[in-house]
This record gives sequence, C-alpha cells and structure tokens, in this order.
Amino acid sequence: MIKNVAMASIVWGMVAPVARAEEVLPDKNGYTLFEPTPDKYLREMSPDRPDKTDSPFTVDAGHFQLEMDYVNFTDDAPTAAHGNVKTDAYQSAPINIKVGVLNNVDVQLVFEPWTWQRNKNETTGVVETDSGFGDTTLRTKVNLIGNDGGFFALALIPYVTLPTAEDNLGAGGVEGGVGIPYAFDVPNWDVGLQTTVSYDHDNAGNAYHAEIANSVSVGHAVIGPLEYHVEFYGSVSTERNSNWVGTVDTWLTYQVNKNLIFDGGIYLGITPAADDWHPWIGMTWRY
Repeated sequence: MIKNVAMASIVWGMVAPVARAEEVLPDKNGYTLFEPTPDKYLREMSPDRPDKTDSPFTVDAGHFQLEMDYVNFTDDAPTAAHGNVKTDAYQSAPINIKVGVLNNVDVQLVFEPWTWQRNKNETTGVVETDSGFGDTTLRTKVNLIGNDGGFFALALIPYVTLPTAEDNLGAGGVEGGVGIPYAFDVPNWDVGLQTTVSYDHDNAGNAYHAEIANSVSVGHAVIGPLEYHVEFYGSVSTERNSNWVGTVDTWLTYQVNKNLIFDGGIYLGITPAADDWHPWIGMTWRY
C-alpha cells in the first residue's frame, strides 16, 4: 500500500506540472486587430519571403509584418521562348505589408514602388526602356489547421492583382487566384510546399488563361541563426504557345531576433521560359 502511494505521488509529480502548463495556455482565438496578441504568446515568425513557397502560418492578431527586397535584379537571355528578346530589370523595395486581423487570418498589401526594365530585340535591334510603379496585389491568408502547433499546417491565400503598373511593367489586366501552402513539422528542418491556381492575363491581346504552379522548399540551420534553403518551382500555363517555367532557388537567412530576419539569394532558371537568374537581398520585420 505504501509503495503504491509513493508511486502515485511520483507519477503525479511528473504529470501535474504538464497539466498546469496546459491549463494556463490561452485561447488565442479571442485576440483581434483591436485586441492584439500579447508578445509572450506570439508564434514563431514565418515569412512568405523570400521563396515562392508561402508559409501556412498567419501574422498574430493585432501585429504588423513587413517583408521586402532592398533590391533585386533580373537577367534573361534571348531565346525563342521569349521572342529572342534580352531582358534586364531592377526593382527597388518591392514590399508585402501584412496585418493580423484574427488569430488565423491576416490581410496583405503587395506592391512594387519602382521598377526599371530594358528589353532588346536581338532580331531587330530595337531597345525599349520602361520604369515606374508596378502592379498592386491584395491577399488574404486563412490558416485552416496547425497555426499554433501540430505536425501539419495548411492555409488558403486568395488574391487579386490590380493593373496599377506604369509603362507596360505589369500584367496589363486584373488577375487573381488562390495559393494553397502547407508545411510539415520535421525536427531541425523547414519543409514547405505549395500549389497555386491562377487566372492570368495573356501576354498578347486581352484574353485570359489558367496557370498552375507547384513548389517545395527545404531549409536547415547552418550555424546558430544562419539557415540555408533550397526550393524547386514549376509552373505550367494553358496560354497558347506557352512553355513550362522551372527554377531552382537558393538563399540564406539570418535571424537577428524573434522579430527581424535578413535574407539573400538567387532564383536560377532551368527551362528556356524561365528568367535566367534573379538575385536579391531583403528582410522581414514584425511589430
């Protein structure tokens, strides 16, 4: 009897702290844009940048997150897939501003303040140079599962792009679609995947076509807060005479603290229809 009582006391001594910890965990669903989540309950920051694979995790309610390139560059050699046109382009401070409105919902404003682009037709020798403001995209992310824990996380990101670009720098029409990012909690690894279905404006004319893109992103710590990532991305279009776009993307991230991450890397095209290379440096900051 004494042994049984002693064993029960030992077991309770091990279980009670866990039970008490679980009891004090808050119900974060009560937090909103106007009643922000306390800092001590913030989930780990998980940006949608710099890869093409978005995160299924939302910004906590009542908090803001800025995700931006300081600068990026695009180089694309002339190929038959691009009409034998060589393209060089620079962008300064393309940014995604996020606001957490509910525990599992954030809204996002994506825009390109300044773009410079030079196209040279290698057949005719004609050079066109354009610069100015780019398109504007409105997005909403809704997490369906796994926002605050669990092996699997899934979200929906419906979006619409408005043709606000100057000098033929944008899509030329309203576009939209939905991204479906999901992730797995693999110890010591970042593993994310995404499928995106979009309805896009044709490159020529006023018609529209559907596109489907898929990507997978994997990351691992190198030293301390420094991480290395690689991504495989592919997109297919129903537009006439279009070709498969494929890239291999690689980058480094350095997390200064729980609210600030710096990153830098490059997208490398592996198919003729993809841009040859696209390097960038950027950051994510949460408030």
